[in-house]
Amino acid sequence: MTKPLKRDISGILLLDKPIGISSNAALQQVKRLYQARKAGHTGSLDNLASGLLPICLGEATKVSGYLLDSDKRYRTTCTLGETTTTADAEGEITRSRAWAHLDVATIQAALPGFLGAQSQVPPMYSALKRQGQPLYKLARRGEVVEREPRDIQIYALTLLGLTDNRLELEVHCSKGTYIRTLVEDLGEVLGCGAHVSVLRRLGVKHFQNMVDFATLHQLAEQGLAALDAQLLPIETALQDWPAVYLPADLVHWVQQGQAVQVPHAPSQGPVKIMTEDLRFLGIGEVLDDGRIAPRRLVHGAGTEACAT
Repeated sequence: MTKPLKRDISGILLLDKPIGISSNAALQQVKRLYQARKAGHTGSLDNLASGLLPICLGEATKVSGYLLDSDKRYRTTCTLGETTTTADAEGEITRSRAWAHLDVATIQAALPGFLGAQSQVPPMYSALKRQGQPLYKLARRGEVVEREPRDIQIYALTLLGLTDNRLELEVHCSKGTYIRTLVEDLGEVLGCGAHVSVLRRLGVKHFQNMVDFATLHQLAEQGLAALDAQLLPIETALQDWPAVYLPADLVHWVQQGQAVQVPHAPSQGPVKIMTEDLRFLGIGEVLDDGRIAPRRLVHGAGTEACAT
């Protein structure tokens, strides 16, 4: 049987990752469905977690880091009264404590203490690496190593409900925040311990809408064009960036790697470089003399596919 040709397809897919598979496994499924030559995801979700996993195909991988660095929104259900080895439901229970005395008012009063800028120590059961080894592999061998605290920010922490020992929260946080650690720390403040039993990512940056695998497989039966229609243009990852629009004569020089003078251009910061007919060319930088210098250009434009 002849293998399908790999395509130079570019764009961003907002995947609703299901529970029970790794982010990399989800990425590989998307890559196969799209017959994409190149793909990458923008920040792992645990096997236990579901929700928004932006997948960058082709040239969109050049902007994946900007999505990785953006803020996130989650909804989580926490089990009060139990701590586990992994701080989630996949781990073994290490301690049980009383929780029935807690009420909404008590929990509500504890939440403001977790808002704002703070340092958070990543859990041992994480994909962070030490000398090339993921920490979770060390943890499974019973090893515990020192982890550097990370600077994070919790923008909002909202109590959605409390039913028996099930606490539901919504979290808006910066990159690098571990919800498992946040929940574990909250459990300690409440004096009962806690772990994550359900976790769903609701948003990444300004992205919220998602498509699940069932829908993708249905679209695949209609052909690649139906799948491609689910892809967002690369520049949507940079929606909040200022744009510079180049006339045709300046496009040539930028594509040759030259800095150009653009009337009414932004005075600072990274910019997204566009043509006057709204094709995305890539990422640029404003130099001290006001010229726009290309820093990372993309090949082609939009989400048009090219099977080679």
